[in-house]
Amino acid sequence: MFLNTLTPKFYVALTGTSSLISGLILIFEWWYFRKYGTSFIEQVSVSHLRPLLGGVDSSSPSNSNTSNGEADSNRQSVSECKVWRNPLNLFRGAEYNRYTWVTGREPLTYYDMNLSAQDHQTFFTCDSDHLRPADAIMQKAWRERNPQARISAAHEALELEDCATAYILLAEEEATTIMEAERLFKQALKAGESCYRRSQQLQHHGTQYEAQHRRDTNVLVYIKRRLAMCSRKLGRTREAVKMMRDLMKEFPLLSMFNIHENLLESLLELQNYADVQAVLAKYDDISLPKSATICYTAALLKARAVSDKFSPEAASRRGLSTAEMNAVEAIHRAVEFNPHVPKYLLEMKSLILPPEHILKRGDSEAIAYAFFHLQHWKRVEGALNLLHCTWEGTFRMIPYPLEKGHLFYPYPICTETADRELLPTVFHEVSVYPKKELPFFILFTAGLCSFTAMLALLTHQFPELMGVFAKAVMLCCSPGIYHLPAESCTHNTHIYAV
Repeated sequence: MFLNTLTPKFYVALTGTSSLISGLILIFEWWYFRKYGTSFIEQVSVSHLRPLLGGVDSSSPSNSNTSNGEADSNRQSVSECKVWRNPLNLFRGAEYNRYTWVTGREPLTYYDMNLSAQDHQTFFTCDSDHLRPADAIMQKAWRERNPQARISAAHEALELEDCATAYILLAEEEATTIMEAERLFKQALKAGESCYRRSQQLQHHGTQYEAQHRRDTNVLVYIKRRLAMCSRKLGRTREAVKMMRDLMKEFPLLSMFNIHENLLESLLELQNYADVQAVLAKYDDISLPKSATICYTAALLKARAVSDKFSPEAASRRGLSTAEMNAVEAIHRAVEFNPHVPKYLLEMKSLILPPEHILKRGDSEAIAYAFFHLQHWKRVEGALNLLHCTWEGTFRMIPYPLEKGHLFYPYPICTETADRELLPTVFHEVSVYPKKELPFFILFTAGLCSFTAMLALLTHQFPELMGVFAKAVMLCCSPGIYHLPAESCTHNTHIYAV
């Protein structure tokens, strides 16, 4: 009896309400996807509904029956998501702060600066700092969140004695020019060398002295590396190259600083491509970790041999030569390692100041690489043209990058989350790979069903009006084909609606 009493108006109201709800869900999904880069429905279903239904969480550790190969692959995938210190990070006082003064924007995120604070405490402090008053003050200074408090503590430490780490802090954060920073680093070098010599003589007298010597070594390497970067920024590139080479010879085991990436950038500035190739031969090894600098520099050298005469039309007619094939394969290798870089090199996406930490294979690494190396690609005639013609071919070779890679391990799915923490998303749209699409098909299907139901009910309720409307639509879409008499509109109403 209840169903028999329902009128078509009820069904019209029902389908209209469902269409309205579907539209609101669509708008909310679009807003959530634009802000967080993922679908709200998908996130809720994977995080909450799937475990309740007995599904296996993909983030859970593998069981004991996992093969060694799969375990190694998972371990490598996790290690690829490790956040690294940017080898070419800028100076806070002389570069980052100047950007803030001009634009009013903060180029560094809180997460990025927090990572730097942890690095400073690891490299510049040790357990024996309480024995020396200046080092005790600096140990507290590295933990301070307020920049002015850190700078005041550094000045207080210098009033007690020449403290290398105090000079480092002032050079990084108080100096407003590179020349002023270089002057402070030279003072830090004198104090750092004397501390290093003293701790070197006592390093084998106990664990406390070993920790102190390790700290003094890190301080000395950091100072020399930043002095070399000051020389590079001030135009004394050959002097910077010599300082970097000497530093790599003096401390060959400190590979965590990645000084070879500074050296590669300086050699490219000098256009000394033979020495660049020699450095790549040493560090572009299968057993060593890769980076965008390694892969894209190798691609640049291969492209340099053929890019000046490369023509896509001629290559399509005659095919690729051996040298051109090698260049294209090198570009595909580089793009597979970090697919975000080409958009910055080809200026399809705006650059921002690089962060102090980068995620390998992520958007943060792409920004850090392109910020310093775009000029080197522009200097090689035709290199960007060759990159433009060939880089997208990589995605046809790897249709499922999260499951299987061609030359590297599958692309880590954790890069997007870390990049959103490292990069200022307020004025920078984080590059995501593989490109995520909002799952509209579910909402579109629901909306289409609601629209079809509403159309059918309107046809049932207003047959003559809908018949005229359907005929008008058909005549507009295909004029000259449908010539039905006017009196047949009412009888063919349901055909038009379908």
